[in-house]
Amino acid sequence: MSKYLLVMRGTDESNAAMMADIDEMMATTRRFIEEMVKAGVLLAAEGLDDPGQGVVVDFGGEAPVVTDGPYGETKELFGGFFLLDVASKQEAVEWAKRVPAARGSKIEVRRVPGSDEVPQVDQ
Repeated sequence: MSKYLLVMRGTDESNAAMMADIDEMMATTRRFIEEMVKAGVLLAAEGLDDPGQGVVVDFGGEAPVVTDGPYGETKELFGGFFLLDVASKQEAVEWAKRVPAARGSKIEVRRVPGSDEVPQVDQ
């Protein structure tokens, strides 16, 4: 089995569409999460607060600079994730295609490498 992260990405427009009927979206998402739990593939799932409530720590200069808000120019916002333990990338994609998402949203599917794949530093 491999771990895959389904990253929920939206735009201001898709986020507004989702918020227009948030009760239905939340109910549909709860049902989707229950399906993943029953299938034994869900490891974790979290949504994120409004990006305007966050800060950015920029390491572009000599010292880190902290600014309010998500980014200088935002086209896609990271809204949350599902972490799955599935047999293949294709299975992760099949789950991603079922995520309840507003029109204009995207789901990025990324494999999470195992600890045996990360280069080890000799001590």
